[in-house]
Amino acid sequence: MTFKKYFLSLSCGCALVLPSFAADTYKIDPAHSSLMFSVRHLGINDVKGIFTNYTGTIVADGKSIKEATGTIQTASIDTGVAQRDDHLRSPDFFDAEKFPTITFKTKRVEQSGSQNTLIADFTMRGVTKEVRLPVTINGPIVDQTGATRIGLEAKTKLNRKDYGIAFSQALESGAALVGEQVDIQISAEAIKE
Repeated sequence: MTFKKYFLSLSCGCALVLPSFAADTYKIDPAHSSLMFSVRHLGINDVKGIFTNYTGTIVADGKSIKEATGTIQTASIDTGVAQRDDHLRSPDFFDAEKFPTITFKTKRVEQSGSQNTLIADFTMRGVTKEVRLPVTINGPIVDQTGATRIGLEAKTKLNRKDYGIAFSQALESGAALVGEQVDIQISAEAIKE
């Protein structure tokens, strides 16, 4: 092999390998993030809540996500009403004692412009299903302390009954006490490790 061919082969090899090193790992900053949900109540109003204890990492190359994982502590549910939160932690809903976490792990990513769609295994109450989560990345930026941050925004819907949360109570009118569809909204900041 001539030097020219060797150099060309080496250059092509480096070009294929280098992009894999360009991705950075970011850790979710819970102080500047929120994980919210809402569910229909009595068919007339949405009741909203948050989880207050969660962790996650994002591997990204600019605005392209390569991988994301997350873990939510189910006992950290907070709807602003202690009695309701206790009921949501019970076996009727999350069964937080038996199933202390909800997890999310990316299997692959589809990208279209600045929109990333994460195809992931989502596990809740011991049931794992594949979900599609459209995500927009903002940044990266360098904050006042010199840390590099990205923002992440995502919305999706799921049916709680698909995950074994089958609590059901209907009123005389036929309206459900608690709706089946859960709207999820994620607004997060993550710091480069």
